[in-house]
Amino acid sequence: MPTDYDKGAYPEPPRQTPVVDKQTALPNPALILSKLFYYSVDLPVTTFRDVVDSIRSKNRPVYFHQKFRRVPDLTECHHGDYLCYYEAEMQWRRDYKVDQEIVKVVQERMRACHQREGSSYQQNCANEIQQFTEVTHNYQSRYGDLGAYASGRKCLMKQKERMIAAQAQTA
Repeated sequence: MPTDYDKGAYPEPPRQTPVVDKQTALPNPALILSKLFYYSVDLPVTTFRDVVDSIRSKNRPVYFHQKFRRVPDLTECHHGDYLCYYEAEMQWRRDYKVDQEIVKVVQERMRACHQREGSSYQQNCANEIQQFTEVTHNYQSRYGDLGAYASGRKCLMKQKERMIAAQAQTA
């Protein structure tokens, strides 16, 4: 700092901030209400949620790898056993979705091989193409022509018709 500065032009700031004089001796009602809400509602709810979350985190269910037991097929259900009918229908739907995913995976492998091999894909991807044709043939023979409202019962009737047609051809 230069030695010839003007002290009057730049006065020194006060060393302490001045104390604000309160206008009233009563406490702030907003502060009282916020503390009352915090201790009566927010704190117990938050504590309860934390306890429940800690309990649930120990036995967290895994939704993407559920293991279902195999249930009897529609042919094994007794007459009038609607629970067995329902379980068999749900099993058929799960099998249907699994078969759809199998077709998608095999198709993806075949497309990846086709992309990788280029113009010589028929020669180098023969295994993938053969696997894809088998999988699609099996899928089509089981689920093809079932329509939009496919069900386990319709699929069973289609299988029965296929078996009767195969017996008629052999006879």
